[in-house]
Amino acid sequence: MLVRDIMRSPAVAVSPDTTLQDAYRVMREQRFRHLPVVDGERLVGVVTDRDLRLATSALAAVPFPPGSRVAEVMSRDPLTADAADPVEDAARTMRERKIGCLPIVEDGRVVGIITGIDLLDALIRMTGIDKPAGRLEVRLPDHPGELARLMTFLAGRGLNVHSILTYPEGSESSRTVLRVASIETRQLAQELRKDGFEVLWPPEKPCPR
Repeated sequence: MLVRDIMRSPAVAVSPDTTLQDAYRVMREQRFRHLPVVDGERLVGVVTDRDLRLATSALAAVPFPPGSRVAEVMSRDPLTADAADPVEDAARTMRERKIGCLPIVEDGRVVGIITGIDLLDALIRMTGIDKPAGRLEVRLPDHPGELARLMTFLAGRGLNVHSILTYPEGSESSRTVLRVASIETRQLAQELRKDGFEVLWPPEKPCPR
């Protein structure tokens, strides 16, 4: 999945001369929390609802007076992403830099924007939990052929796999989380265990209530 698959496009933007009140009105009407700031077609900053609240709060050391402009409170030279970037790269950038959005720029123009909510939506799509399915979680030895063995097991039972997520667990094993086209995951887990797989979910015994 690429950034272009999840970005909001076209991006709603404001100019540096937009008043704080007008920027807040745009956010409220459009239900956004982040706005790219463009001078002509060139991205010059990003303003957030938090920026506006802090700038106008009575608790601020020196609240900005009415009529103040976005240019006075925006974050300048914001980080950006390309529409062809993988979603996971954008997520890592936002997490490492602790930012809530990335404007998407192509040929010097803002063509879209992604936020943390967009990344959560992407996670839902990538994990397949928006489709009726059962969840399996299996610990696999971290060496070639183990994932193929698991897929062969499922294919042998005519089960379609909606999604696969795998991540390392130390240096000796990895966890694989699958969404499969079956709600009979407890029976499936029993069969997997009999075939030598270490199944983490569903548990061998029902969870206590």
